[in-house]
Amino acid sequence: MRPEQDRMHSDSLLNMNNQSSVDESLYAVILAGGFGERFWPLSRQAKPKHHLALFSKGSLLETTIERLEGLISRENTLVLTSASQADAIRKLVPTLPCGNIIVEPDRRDTAAAMALAAAIIARRNPAATTVVLPSDHHIPNPTAFRSTLAKAVQAARAFSQIVTIAIPPTFACTAFGYLELGQPVSDQSPARQLLKFHEKPDAQIAQSYIEQGNFRWNAGMFVWGVNAMLSALKHASPEFSAFAEAMIATHEPDDFLASHFPALAKLSFDRAIMEKIPSALAVEAEFVWDDLGGWPATGQYLPQHPSSNASNIPLHQIDASGNVVFSTNPAQQVALLGVSDLIVVNTGDAILVCPKDQAERLREMVNILPDHLK
Repeated sequence: MRPEQDRMHSDSLLNMNNQSSVDESLYAVILAGGFGERFWPLSRQAKPKHHLALFSKGSLLETTIERLEGLISRENTLVLTSASQADAIRKLVPTLPCGNIIVEPDRRDTAAAMALAAAIIARRNPAATTVVLPSDHHIPNPTAFRSTLAKAVQAARAFSQIVTIAIPPTFACTAFGYLELGQPVSDQSPARQLLKFHEKPDAQIAQSYIEQGNFRWNAGMFVWGVNAMLSALKHASPEFSAFAEAMIATHEPDDFLASHFPALAKLSFDRAIMEKIPSALAVEAEFVWDDLGGWPATGQYLPQHPSSNASNIPLHQIDASGNVVFSTNPAQQVALLGVSDLIVVNTGDAILVCPKDQAERLREMVNILPDHLK
């Protein structure tokens, strides 16, 4: 597809938002295998982060699927998850066909998940284009989100490359990886060359990225055609490539998955594949985004109280500021006296109290808890 055709196709994708039919060669794969320990005690192994309804009636996973409405059909929407979560996810999203809940037999990180996704989509439609999304992001404007995805889809089709969504940074964040962007690929396309992935930086390096102006946050969202993904796997990793090709060819996919997936290396897709392929593209997001990495990030979305306190329940305060309070009991009331920058979470069977700057250590806490609280 030529660039000028590419732009026209993007318009047609956007117009689908107001039509009853969608592009049947367009698929979504939603990654929902994590546990989200940084949201303990609300998140548990039996109810991970993407099961939570933090700011709306629906869970983060349900909201992720609904956000695709009008662009990708439910029949073409797949969820990759773990065996321990599969039944709960089937109940959470009953509108998805049962065969679209793909159970990973072991936790192998995102490189293995992406190889599996490529194989499954290739078996269904070798000419498909696929959007891969995490299940736990907060994106309040779905229309702007679909607009960006449509542009990424048209770029993936026009240039036969993997496309990632680049988030314009709003501050020098040290909790996200960064994307270093190059020049636009053409006058007709919004896509830019992706020069390099950068791991989470320290504060000084993050500030330098902001000052340079061509760095964006890495949100872990990708768009690719089947052939482009299989070519990338072949170039970057004989192991993941061999798995995908064999998975495509096998007559017993369930047995093959159960016996071969657990042996795959535990590597991120960025490190195993994207950092090794010769070229990739990025399309800048036109939407507000947050990955909701933990309790500190939720404060800006909860009801606001004086002195920068945030809480989903009634709050009383004296000389208290910058605190985040959350309770599963809407009738509960909390009093804060002389404390600042705390996280206070009550789920009935457990209470968390910790400074905001210690929230990243919640995984350590979960590791020492009795099993019934994990």
